[in-house]
Amino acid sequence: MKIAKVLIWIAVGIVGAIALATIALHRHEAINAMWLVVAALCSYALGYRFYSKFVAAKVLALDAMRATPAERLENGRDFVRTNKWVVFGHHFAAIAGPGPLVGPVLAAQFGYLPGTLWILVGAVFGGCVQDFVILLFSVRRDGKSLGQMARDEIGKTAGTVAFISVISILIILLAVVALIIVNALKDSPWGAFTIAMTIPIALLMGVYLRYLRPGRVIEASAVGFLLVVLAIFGGQWISQSSHAGVFTLAGTTLAILVIIYGFAASALPVWLLLAPRDYLSTFVKLGTIAILALGIFLVHPTLQMPALTRFIDGRGPVFAGNLFPFAFITIACGAISGFHSLISSGTTPKMIAREPQTRMVGYGAMMAESFVGIMAMIAACTLQPGTYFAVNSGAGMVGGNPAAAVATIANWGFPITADQMATLAHNVGEKTLFFRTGGAPAFALGMAKIFSDSLGGTAVMAIWYHFAIMFEALFILTVLDAGTRVGRFMLQDALGHIWKPLGRTSWYPSIIATSALMVGAWGYFLWQGIRDPLGGINSLWPLFGICNQLLAAVALCVATSIIVKMGRARYMWVTLAPLGWLATVTFAASWHKIFDPNPLIGLLAHARQLTSGPAVEGVGRRIFNDQLDAAVCGLLVILVSVIVIESALQWISVISGRRSPSIHEAPFVATTYAEETV
Repeated sequence: MKIAKVLIWIAVGIVGAIALATIALHRHEAINAMWLVVAALCSYALGYRFYSKFVAAKVLALDAMRATPAERLENGRDFVRTNKWVVFGHHFAAIAGPGPLVGPVLAAQFGYLPGTLWILVGAVFGGCVQDFVILLFSVRRDGKSLGQMARDEIGKTAGTVAFISVISILIILLAVVALIIVNALKDSPWGAFTIAMTIPIALLMGVYLRYLRPGRVIEASAVGFLLVVLAIFGGQWISQSSHAGVFTLAGTTLAILVIIYGFAASALPVWLLLAPRDYLSTFVKLGTIAILALGIFLVHPTLQMPALTRFIDGRGPVFAGNLFPFAFITIACGAISGFHSLISSGTTPKMIAREPQTRMVGYGAMMAESFVGIMAMIAACTLQPGTYFAVNSGAGMVGGNPAAAVATIANWGFPITADQMATLAHNVGEKTLFFRTGGAPAFALGMAKIFSDSLGGTAVMAIWYHFAIMFEALFILTVLDAGTRVGRFMLQDALGHIWKPLGRTSWYPSIIATSALMVGAWGYFLWQGIRDPLGGINSLWPLFGICNQLLAAVALCVATSIIVKMGRARYMWVTLAPLGWLATVTFAASWHKIFDPNPLIGLLAHARQLTSGPAVEGVGRRIFNDQLDAAVCGLLVILVSVIVIESALQWISVISGRRSPSIHEAPFVATTYAEETV
């Protein structure tokens, strides 16, 4: 039996190596998308079976007999022992935002090869490890936030700097995520109805599992899944009925509703809304990805995009910047994402029932998100390159009208005609697909094409396209609710140093006050973005990739510090290697975004270009936005540099013996659930 298992894993390794070699070496001929799927599945299987097990046993020493804070501090609100599959669903739903969908689509302008390799290598050795170790370390510290762990384990200066960095990045991130969801659901009765219905369905599931049928997860899952499916088809019916006007909402109305929802998700008990709603979203997310994977198996689509394109030189029409470092900034969530560390040290550690479950939840959920990134890359690269660039390129990059865009794209060697684009737009129920920048429409188009080729044909392509748009909206909204709750926890940690009752996560006055502060902060920027769509918060979007990876660098500094202080310095390379890579990438990208002389890349160069140009309406605001972007980027780099330097000094002093290591774990308490399986 043991020999059979060894042979099976050897076979998995060989198949994975062949798939990766096929992806990497076939530079001038089209390959089947199945090679990407096989390479991903083999990489994830080997990474989880061997690398995550090594980290769990040698680096972290998981202890099934140790009580978690969900057991010791259970209060029925934030600290709740939760079924491991529900926790997995919540965690995956919370971390799987727009990043793994949009980032790979945008990075496809470089070709399918760089993004695919980064998603696989970055996830197995970086993103999955970060999520796993931060989750475990937070569990052992009563669910403390990343900022609080930085303060305890690195030092007060690092803790203060980490808090300022993290809370600033989080507020901006949530504001833009909220802006994306508002724009996705604006004037879309189908999407608005379906997303709205997931809220009462989640409330019903929460009550069902808590009071009506405790522990009956399969029953509740079946009921919830059926209701979600009905909500999806109900949204289609609503959009075609006389009631469509009720759910056809303006951006300002949606913004108010999203702000109210964010407050409710943060203030209500986790079992009532956040956990079951995220669990429901996971059904739709994983189900859709599974159907997409099935469609790829059935259709065996060919990747139309070459392995490498001419735009690796930095002159791409989707976004400007060289392959290094910008491909590794554009694809964040599919490979490694700092935002995940906030979830791993926020809501999730307060729900873990047994320590060994952190491996499945932390490492496993990130693998699932990485696979979403692979699906997004396939969806983008199965489009004809001419179609891809017509959809994703801004009007200013390829010409101000479709005719000029077609000519420009054809000159790049990617022929496309206006008639072909018009036919495609008609098939998906849109007036035009030109200049639909941002990545989401291109992903929906590629997804609809795969679905329609395998399930229904061109006649149902419009349904699949709008289903994909709704699917993306679900991904984004779950980041908003979990991120707001994490921000609330961070504010409570900080305010608890001023007045202790404010630091009590179960005290409702503190919950209400900090939830209101957090929602008010990102809601303010959201409102500015809604009222001024050409400026304000939108101007900060180019920095999000950098901010996200800088946040990951902070998390890895904390993780490395704890590993060293645990007496396991010989294993510090597990987190130090991805930290070194991220620091190199993000610092290089930050330098280019601030100081690059190309105005398409450098913020200050673009501001100078606008200053020397004609004095048109709004130019002053655009100049201010560029300068603000540059200042924010520079400030965050300085703050993160302080954390990296202070961490490195601590590692050296502990390893050299000049400083006695001390970790701030909660005291060991034996679990009373030892008989349960993990």
